[in-house]
Amino acid sequence: MITKDHIRKLAESHIAGTGIFLVDVRLSSTGRITVLIDRHAGVTIDDCSSLSRYISNELGEEAGDYELNVSSPGLDMPLLVSEQYLKNEGRMVEVIANDGTREKGRLMNVTRGGFDLSIETKEKKKESVTVIKPFNFEDVKTVKVIISFK
Repeated sequence: MITKDHIRKLAESHIAGTGIFLVDVRLSSTGRITVLIDRHAGVTIDDCSSLSRYISNELGEEAGDYELNVSSPGLDMPLLVSEQYLKNEGRMVEVIANDGTREKGRLMNVTRGGFDLSIETKEKKKESVTVIKPFNFEDVKTVKVIISFK
């Protein structure tokens, strides 16, 4: 039987030392395996196909019927692991806290425990004021990069 932990170990052993990091492993009840990987410089199709071949070869035929998808996370996916936060440091993000509050600002000062959000606000006199708001990872429901086409 294929387990999430087994797929995770296979993926991590293959990408160790390459600069690629594992974002997520998902298993569906229908036999679909999704492995999400990323790298600070981005992943290539060759990175994805290499990992896909490796996992398929390691699972072999005894794993039964499954569909394997290896890709990078989409632009609309929330950040899931600390490496993604580091990769996107300096970019505009939307944070939804566990209490439901939403904040938009620039992702800054990422550490193991959390990050700061640099929020620019307009005052009545049209002066811009920057407020730094700290967040702990455990207090955050989702963080998504804001895509801008300017």
